[in-house]
Amino acid sequence: MTLKLVIAKPSPFARKVRVALREKWINYEEIMDVPWNPDTKAPSLNPLGKIPILICEDGHTVFDSSVIIEYLETLGEDPQLIPSIPNLRVQARQIEALADGVSDAVVLIVLESKRRADLISQDWLTRQRAKVDAGLKALADMLKRKTWFVGDHMSVADIAAACALAYVDTRLPDVAWRTRHPVLAALSDKMESRPSFAATRPEPQDIVPLN
Repeated sequence: MTLKLVIAKPSPFARKVRVALREKWINYEEIMDVPWNPDTKAPSLNPLGKIPILICEDGHTVFDSSVIIEYLETLGEDPQLIPSIPNLRVQARQIEALADGVSDAVVLIVLESKRRADLISQDWLTRQRAKVDAGLKALADMLKRKTWFVGDHMSVADIAAACALAYVDTRLPDVAWRTRHPVLAALSDKMESRPSFAATRPEPQDIVPLN
């Protein structure tokens, strides 16, 4: 049995794992799902009903993108994406959490926008948009003029940030982050040119409107 990964095409969290698997040249099968739709299979594999979900060769499941990448690191396949030096590990994980937080805020904006017009909260949308803007500024401040966020090679921090940036482009094309943060634009262009990113570009999937 090969590894299987339950994903949604636009998900930055699923993409983060898809990129890691490709960078490590680990063979796996992708299973498409939309966790927000009534026919989703995600809750049968993850009690939280969230993706991505890795189905291992012995049938057990690993969920949450950060935990899945941690698991992939235990398989001994290069490149190492989580630094082994403690302070660098914490830095990489902090940046990953920040990038994931930006993506979370975008997800909440998308879901709120799918509600009935009279139920949509503009205050909620404004609050989430402020998180996106603040998160992107913080990422730019952390990267500065460095080639990579942490150390001298690509890590999970760079992968998570690039996935978040592409997701912002997909779901909130009006956010002018490239103009505001040219260092992030340079990082995004560099990462998107990698085969692992070219093969996993986000594609919109239909979400059943929420009441």
